[in-house]
Amino acid sequence: MEKLTFYAVSAPEKLDRIGAYLAERLSRDVVRHRYGYVVIAMEALDQLLMACHSQSIKPFVESFLHMVAKLLESREPDLQVLGTNSFVKFANIEEDTPSYHRRYDFFVSQFSAMCHSTHEDAEIRTRIRVAGIKGLQGVVRKTVNDELQAIIWEPQHMDKLIPSMLFNMQDAEDLDRVGHPSTPSGAGPDGEENPAALAESCFRELLGRAAYGNMNNAVRPVLVHLDNHRLWEPNEFAVSCFRIIMYSIQAQHSHHVIQQVLGHLDTHNKNTPRVRAGIVQVLLETVAIAAKGSVGPTVLEVFNTLLKHLRMSVDFELGESSRRNSASSVSSGRGKESEERIVQNAIIQTIGFFGGNLPDYQRAEVMMFIMGKVPVYGTSCHTLDTVKIGHQGTKRIQTMLLSSLIMVTSGFKSKTMAAALPPPFLDPLFSISLMEDSELRQLVLEILHNIIDRHDNRAKLRGIRIIPNVAALKIKREKISKQDVAFMKKHGQQLYRHIYVGCKEEDNVQKNFELLFTSLAVLTIELANEDVVIDLIRLALALQDMALANEENMPMFIRCGIMALVAAYLNFLSQMIANPPFCQHVSKVIELRNMDTPYLLPEHVFRDKCPLPESLDKDDRALYFQTADLAECLSGPGYNAERLSVPYIPQVTDEDRLTRRKSFVDTISLQVDILTNNLPDKSQLAEEITFETLKKAIDTTGLEEQQREKRRQVMEKFQKAPFEEIAAHCESKANMLHDRLAQIFELTIRPPPSPSGVVSISAGHPQHQSVPVYEMKFPDLCVY
Repeated sequence: MEKLTFYAVSAPEKLDRIGAYLAERLSRDVVRHRYGYVVIAMEALDQLLMACHSQSIKPFVESFLHMVAKLLESREPDLQVLGTNSFVKFANIEEDTPSYHRRYDFFVSQFSAMCHSTHEDAEIRTRIRVAGIKGLQGVVRKTVNDELQAIIWEPQHMDKLIPSMLFNMQDAEDLDRVGHPSTPSGAGPDGEENPAALAESCFRELLGRAAYGNMNNAVRPVLVHLDNHRLWEPNEFAVSCFRIIMYSIQAQHSHHVIQQVLGHLDTHNKNTPRVRAGIVQVLLETVAIAAKGSVGPTVLEVFNTLLKHLRMSVDFELGESSRRNSASSVSSGRGKESEERIVQNAIIQTIGFFGGNLPDYQRAEVMMFIMGKVPVYGTSCHTLDTVKIGHQGTKRIQTMLLSSLIMVTSGFKSKTMAAALPPPFLDPLFSISLMEDSELRQLVLEILHNIIDRHDNRAKLRGIRIIPNVAALKIKREKISKQDVAFMKKHGQQLYRHIYVGCKEEDNVQKNFELLFTSLAVLTIELANEDVVIDLIRLALALQDMALANEENMPMFIRCGIMALVAAYLNFLSQMIANPPFCQHVSKVIELRNMDTPYLLPEHVFRDKCPLPESLDKDDRALYFQTADLAECLSGPGYNAERLSVPYIPQVTDEDRLTRRKSFVDTISLQVDILTNNLPDKSQLAEEITFETLKKAIDTTGLEEQQREKRRQVMEKFQKAPFEEIAAHCESKANMLHDRLAQIFELTIRPPPSPSGVVSISAGHPQHQSVPVYEMKFPDLCVY
């Protein structure tokens, strides 16, 4: 070998003849099963190949590859392994000049077949598979760096390479290790002979070398393999594969993988729920890794596709539940429904996790995008048709989208509230908070907490209780900025109104009151200056008055819960503003309640089986917070205590129309002008005209006082009269108006008697024949 090597190096032009001779001898020995000579010939070829690096080596390489192909075609495992080892040595040689005509199609096919070996002997099968994987790794190394060998990325080759690697990675013994990016492949002592570890290493190397235009061809075979082997359910292997993909490719190519998975989800939109859930969970892993780097232009596309599949899942669930009427399909229908819930929860988790990992500027856009998809009664909803899915489906979608919004807004820190809560986001959110569903209202309050609480104080305020020492909580706060002051001036009344209306809902439970208390506390910490503090105190006093007056016939639990909420909040507020007289007044009321009426405190009213009174004693003023006393406590500099004497009245907005509600203030604004002249009794309207009445009409003294008194009576009636009475009064007026209009229309539309004078008699009453308008004869002067 030394002489032969010296001769080949000295006369490189003889290399092609040497290679041809060795190839001829090796072919003859393979056919005659002289395996010893075959090994010798391959060693000679290997040594010559490693020793010679000249331009004339090209013909020799062709002879070498021809002999490697001969070995791979043989049925002997030893020869296949020998040929593979020689090819790997050749693949590690860096050639000076590219090869224009060399192709590796045969080697790709043969090595892929070896990766799927089904030899009866487990040890031999493992050797063949390891050799096949090493051969594929050699092909990849030899071709991916050569611009002239881009053909390796074509679909026909990727469809062989990728499934061969994945087939070996499916080994159950290595699933726990495969997929953890921090664990190096083949770290164990036997890592080199482990097909799963070696396949993973080759898979990572192939993906790491993938260029921008080759990503689709590299990912598509993975999805096809998972489909063919039904690996979406369970999906542990699918998740591990895409973890490897996302950590192996270049970060700027991540959005290609996301687009491929989204397209695959669209393809399987009518598949079983568990398969769709498996694909969504894989997408979750994909976007979780991609969100840490570049996600490209696919941010809103991800959310749009997921929301579309969320709607489809709700449709499937409702369709199954409607077909569960027959007794034979009850069990299967319930199973289908629960499986659809798995899909929906996976989609929500994906939306929330992806949104939560985005930068703040993108997260704000995603929040607006999701809120635009939430169906709200009375507004146009282009994506989610609430008519087709009905009330139950609409509520289900609202709940899931708001749950995903909670995850997206978690940890969101905005410098200004105006940027975090723009009107297009705030208005529909508040409209949902007025709906008669306690779960939806809870979700809305949690979203507001995530956005408003920029210093993470919510954990210290969890639950509703009388906090003895607020200073011990170590509340974090900063001075309110000018932008936030302007935000409260513009939207403060809107916030107060929704807290006010949310307190009196009859289906409120303890969690609702806890979230309302947290809302008031977070507003105080983050957005309260002196004016806002006064407004919040007015709001608390208005809630107390509403619970005492009980004009809307609220349950006793709701009334006591409102009282407990007001006590807990004023106790918190008094310590936050550090006003000793204020603190003393609040403490005094709380002490009296502890002794006489414990059901007006949160520690008692929200306890199980707490005894509730039949009515609240309005006369015992010491048990309630008094406006005059609080105004006196805040009479010092800094606070405009005179404003406390002005009772809080909720602001009127269009949200009542959206949520099918009417407030008494809205009713006053609409009806007071119409009804002012109709309030006196009919006896007064029918009063005879006498000398005294004419004298009173001429005498204008006191007329203004009478009009003022009349307006006061109107306002008082609409504020204090029960809602049913006001509604009945308005309905009677409306009915009378409709009756009058009907009479007018009947007289107007009824045609005049026919000129011929034809009259039909029915039931003893003469009736004129009906003549169409276009056949009626009008006088010339009436025609224009």
